[in-house]
Amino acid sequence: MAPDIVTPDDGSDSSGGSHVVVQLRSVTVAFGGLVALGDVDLDVTQGQRLAILGPNGAGKTTLFNVVAGDLSPTRGSVAIRGVDCTLLPSRHRPRLGVARTYQKARSFPGLTVADNLYLALVGRHGRHRGLGRSGADRALRDRAGAAADAVWLEGRMETMASELSHGQKRQLEIGMALATDPDVLLLDEPASGLARGERERLTELLVSLPDIATLLLIEHDMDVAFQVARRVVVMSDGTIVASGTPQEVQADPLVQEIYLGSEALA
Repeated sequence: MAPDIVTPDDGSDSSGGSHVVVQLRSVTVAFGGLVALGDVDLDVTQGQRLAILGPNGAGKTTLFNVVAGDLSPTRGSVAIRGVDCTLLPSRHRPRLGVARTYQKARSFPGLTVADNLYLALVGRHGRHRGLGRSGADRALRDRAGAAADAVWLEGRMETMASELSHGQKRQLEIGMALATDPDVLLLDEPASGLARGERERLTELLVSLPDIATLLLIEHDMDVAFQVARRVVVMSDGTIVASGTPQEVQADPLVQEIYLGSEALA
């Protein structure tokens, strides 16, 4: 049985340093004889911009799924904002301030941009009942409008999601996540399938996010990853093999050898 959720603490460490909002300790995920993650330790602090890189099969998506609650580790622990959520399924993550996007957009194509953003808020906060309902709904609509502004869709509020370009659908999905005011935003290959101009616009959007927002992204596009991230973790064979600033990772000979190659990092 999954443990009860307790009130999250502020995530600060005992030494008074940066606030740790995501903490993994000795996380191992095994599928039969296949070890997808092996004793992974990871701390993500408040406001950090972290990119997780690695070749196919390195364990990136498995790590992401563990943090998001879509997958429980075979061994080890996961804490978010001080709450042990190792065995808590993904539906509990929003209550801990976690929002996620997926490789394939999950907006509702038959609804407008405004309605998609509104439903994201209703899903996070629940519909208010009683005498204050209409006022509460108006407040959620106002917040939906603010989310649209944040992802540059303010002029498309009444546009059906199905009519948006691929890049705009990505913007909408990020807006749906941002609308819930997450402490941690998980982005799974946000630049996947985007044209060059759309990638540049997405990069600008991610760079412009408020400093307080903590961002974890998996991204194969190195230009996007290195421009957005302030810290990069490189994985191979289910383990973390390098960690540092984009500049440090680009200069790491081991990373060049096992993953990116000298030309890709040039």
